[in-house]
Amino acid sequence: MRTSFKLLIATLALAAGVSISARPLDAVTKSGKLVAATEGAFTPFNYVDKGKLTGFEVELTELVAKKMGLALEWKTVGFDALLAGLGQDRWDMVIASHGITDERAKAVTFMAPHYCSGGMIVSKDAAIRTAKNLAGKTVAVQTGTTYLENITKLGTAKEVKNFPSDADARSALAAGRVDAWVTDRFTVLETLKKNPGLKLQSGDLLFTERIAAAAAKGNTGLADAWNKALAATMADGSYAALSKKYFGEDVRCK
Repeated sequence: MRTSFKLLIATLALAAGVSISARPLDAVTKSGKLVAATEGAFTPFNYVDKGKLTGFEVELTELVAKKMGLALEWKTVGFDALLAGLGQDRWDMVIASHGITDERAKAVTFMAPHYCSGGMIVSKDAAIRTAKNLAGKTVAVQTGTTYLENITKLGTAKEVKNFPSDADARSALAAGRVDAWVTDRFTVLETLKKNPGLKLQSGDLLFTERIAAAAAKGNTGLADAWNKALAATMADGSYAALSKKYFGEDVRCK
């Protein structure tokens, strides 16, 4: 769902003087462990609750890794560093609500989509519901997300402000420092349900996208194994059960 990735991972890795070779599937399988990275700050997809990393994507990764016969080791890092870390061989895969874009696909190998969603408007003003309503308004988004690009393309907002985390963008709206906040529609639903005191209003879904995990560019063996295991979780009912647990509906791409 989320980052506008401007530099090729290989360039970043070479500039840092580190190896850009990812662990192939046979090396991952031999180790018996899949090293996965996520942000850990994007409710309800990946977040920390009482000191434990959890969320839809975290639990889904646990299901898929089990199908692959692998143990899991989690890494949590700032959103902007996740995809770059693939090229630096810091982890085997990333799962953190990244929307599939042509630009990102030049730098990473995307797995099959594990859900579909899109960016939704949130405001304290019920009159701010549509793209047209953003005219002359200041909009908050998380740094590195596709929301900046998509809101800019609309050409209606007066200003788009970037914040380090999605929670920071929400806080800016709650404090009245911006007029609207754009984030994932499921995050919006979760926020409205859990924070009625903020008196936030949801608006239109501005765009839709397919969300997928990613491996290092060219690591198709690992991606194919993940895709096979993901398909198995979707076929045996475990994906649907997990999806309904978090969202009350099946969020797979139709």
